[in-house]
Amino acid sequence: MSDLKGRLALVTGSTRGIGKGIALELARKGAYVIVNGLPNEDNGDSVVELINESGGQAIEILADVSQLSEVENLFATIKERFGKLDILINNVGISQDKDIFEIDENDWDRILNTNLTSGFYCSKLAMNFMKDQKNGKIVFITSVVAHRGALFGHVHYAASKSGQLGMMRTLARTGAPLGINVNAVAPGIIGTDLLFKTHGDDGVQELETTIPMGLGRIEDIGYAVSFLCSEEAHYISGTVLDVNGGLYFR
Repeated sequence: MSDLKGRLALVTGSTRGIGKGIALELARKGAYVIVNGLPNEDNGDSVVELINESGGQAIEILADVSQLSEVENLFATIKERFGKLDILINNVGISQDKDIFEIDENDWDRILNTNLTSGFYCSKLAMNFMKDQKNGKIVFITSVVAHRGALFGHVHYAASKSGQLGMMRTLARTGAPLGINVNAVAPGIIGTDLLFKTHGDDGVQELETTIPMGLGRIEDIGYAVSFLCSEEAHYISGTVLDVNGGLYFR
């Protein structure tokens, strides 16, 4: 199931965390993966090496996808090297531990540009490929906070993740007659390195007690994404797949 052989996939923000897990899973299912991260990051090579050493295929193209000029260069490189794009995963995302009383205009712009505007830039250019191909898959990585709001501050993060859902559903309607499926995956609390760094082992253990099925794995998000990118999901569009271990029901 979920055979992605012959598909070219771009995963934004895939040098670490959930994005890394998605890139590894898409490659495991046979996709040729473009690993993306910021130009000043130095750990994208490790993801490419992991994929290539396990028999998959991947390259790294660094670009700040919150900047239109860099997105245009990224897609120009994809067009020149491959001439197509089958899968786009709008995964890149950041947050900040501030509430509305602390957030300033620069904080707001940085989070919204990274999490939301990047998806607009990348989706627009990706859909130009896909409409000519009459085929394509786009998946936004949103969050449980898009449904319920963030619990403590993080209003800019919650706004960006909710905004992704409005964009996703609109693009799903636009893409449907063009053969383009657009969906989203909404993770709950996932055991990334960043989670342990920000909360510590004790904090993560406390969080885990609030989740009926325990802490999620990055692999769980990769499985969901690879399904939505497969032919088995050809009649699914405009949908949010909640992967949160029973933390939140809709």
